[in-house]
Amino acid sequence: MIGCVAVASGNINNFYKLSIGLKRANWQLCVVCECNIHSLINKSCNMSKGVELKNPNLARMPSDYLYHLAINVANTADTSDIQRQFGDVKVLCMGGTPSRMRELARYLRNELGNSDNSEPVDLAEAGHRYALFKEGPVLCASHGVGSSTASVVLHELLKLLKYAKCQDPIIIRIGTCGGVGVAPGTVVVTKDAYNGYLRNEHEIPILGKRVVRPAQFPEQVIQDILRLSKRSDDGFDTIMANTMSSDCFYEGQGRIDGAVCDYDDAAKMEFLKEAHKLGIRNIEMEATMLSSLTLQAGVKAADICVTLVNRLNGDQVEITPETKKDYEHRPFLIVGRYIKALLGK
Repeated sequence: MIGCVAVASGNINNFYKLSIGLKRANWQLCVVCECNIHSLINKSCNMSKGVELKNPNLARMPSDYLYHLAINVANTADTSDIQRQFGDVKVLCMGGTPSRMRELARYLRNELGNSDNSEPVDLAEAGHRYALFKEGPVLCASHGVGSSTASVVLHELLKLLKYAKCQDPIIIRIGTCGGVGVAPGTVVVTKDAYNGYLRNEHEIPILGKRVVRPAQFPEQVIQDILRLSKRSDDGFDTIMANTMSSDCFYEGQGRIDGAVCDYDDAAKMEFLKEAHKLGIRNIEMEATMLSSLTLQAGVKAADICVTLVNRLNGDQVEITPETKKDYEHRPFLIVGRYIKALLGK
């Protein structure tokens, strides 16, 4: 008989553990992380204090060099210098490319009423890997493509928020994606994140074991974003839906236009239609990791992406550069309105 072994202590949500066991019925071993999904989500929604990360080892570190950001926390017992620079941060925006984050920083500068016309300064330039801009109480950080690169900088940014003693921060990822049954230009605010197996979870190998963690975003945050940011005269739809997060842009997303492919168009369509049945309306490459890691950290988060193609109609992005630029600006509008409302602007 195949079993489900939980390598965890404490109270774990029985329904979640059972669902993982059923989904993994053909596995010899199922590893479930030590977490209660409802308490994690409630914690992330209700947090009103500083960031408290689930890593006791940090307390034993006299210093912490955030290597990929080139930010040195020289004395973890006295982070007053980090607090002076970053302690006012309320929102951390993340996106794929440095250029997009620089553009977002410029946009938010105008939206927040800052008349400074100087070029945004990249605070992580010395690291040569990611970009980090600060506009008032908002950080804009690039994360590269996919969960692996995004997780590196997210770990370090979460630690930065902790050392800076930021109060009740929220992390918002913006980006582009492929749509599933929605028109190009639709903005999707992610509810539940599904992996490439079409399972609502994030899995990661840790110390040679497969660890499975919840992958949901706090619904209250989603509802607040829709309530404060969505407008009937926008000229495009902003919806709440589930998101598939893949580790691969081509085969992992069922594309048939990659360098290699051993399935046909019919198999691709069957897969995409199955995803659609699960309420999945877009496909990108970071949502499971983002939702899972922020839940573990107890920090509120959201994922807002605009679709560039309806995958039920094809794989290639065929819109003009001008249309693409217009579409990419749509998450800026949503995030900008939400941040202004959050800050009482």
